[in-house]
Amino acid sequence: MKQIAEEFLGKEVVEAVITIPARFNFSQRQKTREAADYAGLTVLRLLHEPTAAAIAYGMQNEAKRDGRHVLVYDLGGGTFDVSVLAMEEGTFDIFTSAGDTHLGGMN
Repeated sequence: MKQIAEEFLGKEVVEAVITIPARFNFSQRQKTREAADYAGLTVLRLLHEPTAAAIAYGMQNEAKRDGRHVLVYDLGGGTFDVSVLAMEEGTFDIFTSAGDTHLGGMN
């Protein structure tokens, strides 16, 4: 993925924000960081996948975001994750993120 990003951007990528399932435990998070380090990336932040989706939505729909509470769900191949957040005056307050590793589509 690093190589694809570098080819698309036309420059070296050294930092990354990485999305992860909401139910990743400490060990899984640590292994994700180690994999990024092995690829030559500095991890700026790990974000839960539905949280990242809500932030991306809010950034593209500025007029619609103020004063809203949002529930975002991610029904993935192996997990079902949700995040609840508020969007107000350009900030995103994340209330909670949770998930279930047994409700995904490929179990």
